Amino acid sequence: MTKTKPLPTLLIIPSGIGCEFGGYAGDAIPAARLLASASECLITHPNVMNGGSLYWPDSCIQYVEGYSLNLFAAGEVFLKPVRQQKVGLLLDAGLESDLRKRHLQVADGCVASLGLDIGPVITTDKAIRINLKKGLSGSSWGVIEEPDALLRGAEKLKEAGATAIAVITRFPDDGDELETKLYRQGNGVDNIAGVEAVISHFLVKHLLIPCAHAPGLAPLPIDYDLDPRTSGEEIGYTFLQSVLVGLSRAPDLIYKSNMETKEKAGLFLNDLISNRDLGAVVVPQGALGGEAVLSCIERFIPLIIVSNQGVLSVSSKKMRLDSLNGDKDKKILYADNYLEAAGHITALRHGINIKSLLRPIDCLKELDVDGE
Repeated sequence: MTKTKPLPTLLIIPSGIGCEFGGYAGDAIPAARLLASASECLITHPNVMNGGSLYWPDSCIQYVEGYSLNLFAAGEVFLKPVRQQKVGLLLDAGLESDLRKRHLQVADGCVASLGLDIGPVITTDKAIRINLKKGLSGSSWGVIEEPDALLRGAEKLKEAGATAIAVITRFPDDGDELETKLYRQGNGVDNIAGVEAVISHFLVKHLLIPCAHAPGLAPLPIDYDLDPRTSGEEIGYTFLQSVLVGLSRAPDLIYKSNMETKEKAGLFLNDLISNRDLGAVVVPQGALGGEAVLSCIERFIPLIIVSNQGVLSVSSKKMRLDSLNGDKDKKILYADNYLEAAGHITALRHGINIKSLLRPIDCLKELDVDGE
């Protein structure tokens, strides 16, 4: 029996918008595992795969930061799978000594128990200072008060040989207590996730290597009404371990503008994943306005829209995407959940007409070539 080729699939669940799946602590990992099994090549981002103290390494999953994902979908970046990254550790000077030590111990544990290549370690020359914000839509975001200090530290890590960077910044403990409580009980938006994306976007844009962020926070008091989706953040003192595991196998980012030089060095296109390889993109209903999604729509890549409620309302109806279904190369598919999305991916991968799986099934109609 001939083995069916993988169908590279993009899974996007934006940070800080309170999705039912993927709006909490790694609670979209089961969905990612399922879609990776169906496609055998899933490309997704830290918000999906970071579960606080919980993680799930999978050779079929490519861990790609969100800004890089946008460039990849637009065809500006190629992905080169690797066996291992050397993950540099960037510590915020604003971390207290105990919290700093906790993160270093986690990194030591990942070296000793998981075999990761971590180091060097650098502390920023001043506290980064993060200011949390909330948008009118209810989504979270924020401001980096000392971006230059953050970038200086990251550049030193890259110069010292790091091929990927995990950054830990001290986050404020005096945020909105009600928002935090609602989030921990499964009824709110993660008020730190949005600015985490801002930090990683900023570093990747300037350094052109994989980067991801873990927040430095003081432990919270026990909550007896905790939602299971946030429980991954209750296990340990840091959220760093899932970031380190993800970055350890994150693909290299090969920029299109550098391809001529890379090819001369012996790097061939066959070793890379490009946006032309994409067979599907999976995204929540209401979150269709992101750069990566729009790039995929422009390229007529099959779009699988999943019912996964968040605070955004950029829906297929508002974007009039159903009008695209009449064109032969434009496919808009809907799924009530990620189980159905996996079915769509399986059908696409194996060349099964999705109409054949639905009832009622229409009879074929002869084309009226004379216009009568």
